[in-house]
Amino acid sequence: MLRVLCLLRPWRPLRARGCASDGAAGGSEIQVRALAGPDQGITEILMNRPRARNALGNVFVSELLETLAQLREDRQVRVLLFRSGVKGVFCAGADLKEREQMSEAEVGVFVQRLRGLMNDIGGTQRLPRCLGVALAKELIFTGRRLSGTEAHALGLVNHAVAQNEEGDAAYHRARALAQEILPQAPIAVRLGKVAIDRGMEVDIASGMAIEGMCYAQNIPTRDRLEGMAAFREKRPPTFVGE
Repeated sequence: MLRVLCLLRPWRPLRARGCASDGAAGGSEIQVRALAGPDQGITEILMNRPRARNALGNVFVSELLETLAQLREDRQVRVLLFRSGVKGVFCAGADLKEREQMSEAEVGVFVQRLRGLMNDIGGTQRLPRCLGVALAKELIFTGRRLSGTEAHALGLVNHAVAQNEEGDAAYHRARALAQEILPQAPIAVRLGKVAIDRGMEVDIASGMAIEGMCYAQNIPTRDRLEGMAAFREKRPPTFVGE
């Protein structure tokens, strides 16, 4: 098992809004923790709705959207990790028991918010582009459940790992990946994400134009000059996000 030496700050719960929550700590379904020491810049979001197996309900989605909005403005945050506080499950999907009590209008509004959340996080909303139309239709029409290994083989997830005794092997793999991203230039990483996400929705010529515009925003940054200086001086770069 990968073992990481780090310093941890306490989980910081957010105040639930709208209705009662079944989160375990302080009534909050979403909690935040910033790592310290060599992992400073990595922030963990803990999903903590045990009775509903982290199903996506109104409070859960509201707290998660609020958390992302807050962290988006925090320049100290470079990498986000989503972590489950419920043993044996990451997220059970939509909260169908809660949705059954909604009116048609309420369902429409909630689904729209949920789609916005998935766009913010960057989940599997681009299923046909990832898998191809035929396979995407097969999975959607059948509602088939996939194991981690099957999802990895299809390219739906980047990594699949064998479980460890503690039940947190996926977390350790995600943590190791976050540590690889952490030292990279924050502005370049952010603009790279924009170029990829926006470029996937258009033709190749338009995609290249988007990439060019993103790169142009990176040219005047201190980090770009630092990267070139570090290369010339044969030393690790120190990026500051400016």
